Amino acid sequence: MIDRSQSFFGLMLVAAMGVLGCSSEDGGPKPGPGSTAVAKPAESPPSSAEKGSKVSSETPGAASDAPEQKDIIVKSEEEWKKILTPEQFRILRQKGTERAFTGKYWNTKEPGMYRCAGCGLELFSSDAKFDSGCGWPSFDKALAEGKITEHLDLSHGMVRTEVCCARCGGHLGHLFDDGPTATGMRYCINSASIEHAKSEAKPESGGSKP
Repeated sequence: MIDRSQSFFGLMLVAAMGVLGCSSEDGGPKPGPGSTAVAKPAESPPSSAEKGSKVSSETPGAASDAPEQKDIIVKSEEEWKKILTPEQFRILRQKGTERAFTGKYWNTKEPGMYRCAGCGLELFSSDAKFDSGCGWPSFDKALAEGKITEHLDLSHGMVRTEVCCARCGGHLGHLFDDGPTATGMRYCINSASIEHAKSEAKPESGGSKP
């Protein structure tokens, strides 16, 4: 005869195991009926746009009159020989130097613009020209940033700064830091490397007299 208390205890044990949902696979409880398993969402990989570097609209751009890449002039030596005089070719393309006090513009005082003799790019204003006494046209500043490029020149046993036209690469002369003006600069330029364009005369105010 089975003890009623033992039967009741057995029934209660079976019921408890059903509620807890014990598993023989992992030995732990499983979610009960009606419950929702909350899984941690997988982090999605960053998109290609997020991986790329961001370009800030506040990135400063240095304003200058430097020629754009499409405006750079490249010619063969034979092509330059056809459009330049022998003296211009020797200086602009072969980095020559004219003798002091022999150039066309060393003592010019007329107002106007000085352009590259090779490509016509405006390089200097007559307002920046001064008499340095060296025998070559001298300027204390370029017309604008980017008009002229600077290069280290170690020729003839000296350390100098060569200056060239930024558009065609023509040799202009050298830059020194012994200028007498506020800039402290002296662009010592060959006359054969530049051409002077006179400023147009301004009409007198009041009109012509009858």
